Amino acid sequence: MDLNTVWFLLIWVLLIGYAILDGFDLGVGVLHLFARSDRERRIHVSAIGPFWDGNEVWLLTGGGALFAAFPVVYATVFSSFYLAIMLLLFALIFRAVSLEFRGQVDSPGWRRVWDWAFGLGSLIPALLFGVAIGNILRGIPIEADGTANVPFLSLLNPYALLIGVLSLVMFTMHGAVFLTVKTEGHLQQRMARWASGAWTVFIFLNLVAFVATFFVSPFLFEGALGNPLFWIFLVLLSAAAVNVPIAIRSGKFLGSFLASSIAIASTMGLASVCLFPRMVPSSIDLANSLTVYNASSTPRTLTVMLVIALIGMPIVIVYSAYIYRVFAGKVVITEDSY
Repeated sequence: MDLNTVWFLLIWVLLIGYAILDGFDLGVGVLHLFARSDRERRIHVSAIGPFWDGNEVWLLTGGGALFAAFPVVYATVFSSFYLAIMLLLFALIFRAVSLEFRGQVDSPGWRRVWDWAFGLGSLIPALLFGVAIGNILRGIPIEADGTANVPFLSLLNPYALLIGVLSLVMFTMHGAVFLTVKTEGHLQQRMARWASGAWTVFIFLNLVAFVATFFVSPFLFEGALGNPLFWIFLVLLSAAAVNVPIAIRSGKFLGSFLASSIAIASTMGLASVCLFPRMVPSSIDLANSLTVYNASSTPRTLTVMLVIALIGMPIVIVYSAYIYRVFAGKVVITEDSY
């Protein structure tokens, strides 16, 4: 395994970490749109309050790692998805601001505005995350010189939207499962029903997406089917998908959250195995694709960055684990809550 492959794996690990951790944040935000009372909304916000900003570090780190290790991919993808990324950033900004602002004025109208900002600021990133992955899997029109001209509306093609809706449903399921861990009583039972319903749609969309990928991007399966990792991730996804509803029905909500996390990791893992060694396939000619070898930084840069990553990532993981342990348990609403 060379440095290029190691960095490909590290970037996908960061993306998977973001999808699992910020995924339940985004899912809770989507469910916030369907809350029945102000107390429920306060519980939603308080459930993710200690975690959401730390979870977004995984996305920032992934972007920084991509810039350092594969600058050509960073330049091509970010310039091609420019408007979509700006929309994503505005949504994340309004989402962050809403968490701090909604409780600053004792007015139902004021809170209603920021509740919508929080909900839509969660729904849009959850959808766009999948749309971005879908466009990468489908391929973008990269010319022989490495440039790509991608109109914004072309990003909203049927396949990418399918993956976007799959991402939205997956995060909503994950958020509902997280709330079953953090709540109790009637709200916990309602979140369990939400999780079960979202799980059904998630399974259906996963099957549809799998079949659609065979027709839209058959090249993804050329080497993947012979890769043992493909089958390992497929087995893990199947096992996790089966265990989510079983754990919910048996009241083992922490187990269902673990199964939901494994399902997300396995889904993302399948995408990474199918792409490798490509990072961004070209829809014009696969020979123009950006790979881990023709789009990487110099070996010296990759080595130095690997040393920094091996020092920094354990610190982030330990810190995150500590925060989750400190704020474990059910949400309790007090005067100091959101």
